Amino acid sequence: MYNEKTFSSKLKVFMIFGFVPLFAFITVIVIPFLIGIFMTFTNWNGSSSSFDFMGLSNYTAAFSDPVFWTSMWTTLKYVLITLVLTNVVAFALALLVTSGLKGQNFFRAGFFTPNLIGGIILGFVWQFIFSRVMTYAGTQLDWGFLSASWLGDPDKALWALIVVGVWQNAGYMMLIYVAGLGGISDSLLEAASLDGAKFWRQLFSVKIPLMVPAFTISLFLTLQRSFMVYDTNLSLTKGGPFRSTELIAMHVYNEAFVYQNFGPGQAKAFILFAVVAFIAIMQVSMMKKVEVEA
Repeated sequence: MYNEKTFSSKLKVFMIFGFVPLFAFITVIVIPFLIGIFMTFTNWNGSSSSFDFMGLSNYTAAFSDPVFWTSMWTTLKYVLITLVLTNVVAFALALLVTSGLKGQNFFRAGFFTPNLIGGIILGFVWQFIFSRVMTYAGTQLDWGFLSASWLGDPDKALWALIVVGVWQNAGYMMLIYVAGLGGISDSLLEAASLDGAKFWRQLFSVKIPLMVPAFTISLFLTLQRSFMVYDTNLSLTKGGPFRSTELIAMHVYNEAFVYQNFGPGQAKAFILFAVVAFIAIMQVSMMKKVEVEA
């Protein structure tokens, strides 16, 4: 155990253990973040050596852009549906692989595997599934909702993104719930069983209340991943058809790097950051209150 008393000895320990991570954090996170905020007040195009200060005009342009708000609304729908479905599926899988099922470790690995696949590859794989496999099955079975590719239908393309997002993330969230279920004392479940509580009673009265910390973490991670999804959006739909699946991360990227509007694009990115930070803080705060009560 270190017990430094002088400033020089404390500084030495900090330089050995803390300087490199702190330097990396400042260089990779803090400085680019501050530069990004500065860019929201300029008209820099990303390549010129000069720029002019624009005040709040970039924010005004962002707030008055109907395409930006359409993309934001599409993203909010995507996040809400993905948030619910991912965690319901993940919790159900966690219950399944902790129930004493034969070969449950194999199933754990199988359910987690989609999370290891990159979003770009995942998008191309599911593009083939939606365009070829599902349409073929729908035609052969005479199922109208599968007879045509969802990716070409503005009303169904977002659901295709949701299916892929849930399939990719549910296995990762499952591991968090498995850890939460593993932390519940067997004595509590045995006592509940002796009191006559069946499976569903134990689930809602014992397991779920004690797993609020796991729900807090999983909901936070799902929110963050859903708001920032870009690679799957790019490879699966490219924002189409007719920009009906252009999520906010893709919209911000296109604004800044495709259309070379760095100022408005960075302003939209900062607005996105503020929205995500607000929602995440509110979610964690509410879940922490439930956690204390539980």
